[in-house]
Amino acid sequence: MDVTGVIALGAITTWSLITATAHGGRPEGVLLAVLALAAGYAAGRISGALLPVAAPCAASVAGLCLAIAAPHTPAASPLIIPLGRTGATAALLALSAGAACCAAWAARGPVLRPALWVLAAGITVAAAVLGSTAGSAACAGVLLWSLAAARMRRPGPGLVGLALVAAVVTGTGWAVAADVLPDGPAVSLEDRLGPHRLRLWRDALDMARRKPVLGVGPGHFEQLSPTLARAVAHDGKPHSAPFQLAAEQGVIGVALLATVFCWVLYALWRAARPTPVVLTAGAALTALAAVAAVGNALSFTTVTAGAGLLAGIATARPLAEAGARHEADQPAP
Repeated sequence: MDVTGVIALGAITTWSLITATAHGGRPEGVLLAVLALAAGYAAGRISGALLPVAAPCAASVAGLCLAIAAPHTPAASPLIIPLGRTGATAALLALSAGAACCAAWAARGPVLRPALWVLAAGITVAAAVLGSTAGSAACAGVLLWSLAAARMRRPGPGLVGLALVAAVVTGTGWAVAADVLPDGPAVSLEDRLGPHRLRLWRDALDMARRKPVLGVGPGHFEQLSPTLARAVAHDGKPHSAPFQLAAEQGVIGVALLATVFCWVLYALWRAARPTPVVLTAGAALTALAAVAAVGNALSFTTVTAGAGLLAGIATARPLAEAGARHEADQPAP
C-alpha cells in the first residue's frame, strides 16, 4: 500500500476514534471495515502478482458463492426496493463480475479467455435469478464497460468518468433526501427508493445539520432515529454509507470516505496494468460505491475485504511481466 493510501485509511480511522471519544460512540464497525479493506488490498497485491489469472478467477467464484449464501431480505421488508435483496448481495455480485472480467483480460489462449467471459455473463444471469435488481444491473454495467474498455488507450478519462458517476449517484440521493429536486423527478425517485428508506435518510440529514462537524457519534444513529424508534424490526442502519457517516461523523467523515474512494481510483490510474483491467476494476468499485450510496453494503466485512482484494489484484504487477521487463532492460553481453 502506498503512502497516500496509508494516510487516507489512517485519517478515516483516526477521525472515527475522535468522534467516538467526543460522544461515547462505538467505532468498531468503521475500524473493522478499514482493517478488512487494508487486508484485502494487501492480499490482492500478493496474489495478483503471483497468479494474475487464477487469483481474480478464484475471487470471482468465491464472491458469487458468498452472494448466493447471503441471507435474503424478507419480502415484507420496506427496504426490499430498490436493491431487490441486501446491499451486500448486490455489491458482492458486482465485485465478482469485475473480478471475472479482470481475469479474462489477463488470460491468454483461445479457450481460457472465452470461458472467463462466460463466467462474467453467468454471474450477471445469476444476479437476475437471485432477484437482486441492483446486482443484475451492476453486473451488466461492469461487463459492458469492460468490453468497451478495449477501445480505450488510456485509463485516465475512464476513471474520471467513473468518479463522476459515483458523485452523481451520491448527490442525487442527497438531493432527494433534502427535497430540492423538482416534483416530477422527486416523486419518481421517491417511489423507487421507498418511503421507509427516505425517512431514514432524512433522519440522518437532520442529525448532520444539528452536529455538522463531529456528528452524533459512531453507532448512535440507531438510538436517535425517530424512524427506527417506530420500526418493529430493524438493523440500526440508515442504508446509505454517506448518510450514515454524515450523521455519525459529520461532513469530515463523508469527505474522508470520498478521499478513500478517490485514492483507490488514483492507485488504479498509476497501476502498470493494461487499461481494460484497470477500468474494469474501477467500474466494479464504482458499482459498489453506487450500491453503498443507497444500501448497507459497507456494513459487511466480506464486501469491504472483497473491494480491497479486487483493487489489490488490479494494481499488482505480475511477477512474470516484471521479470520480462527486467531482462529487457539488461545490457546485452
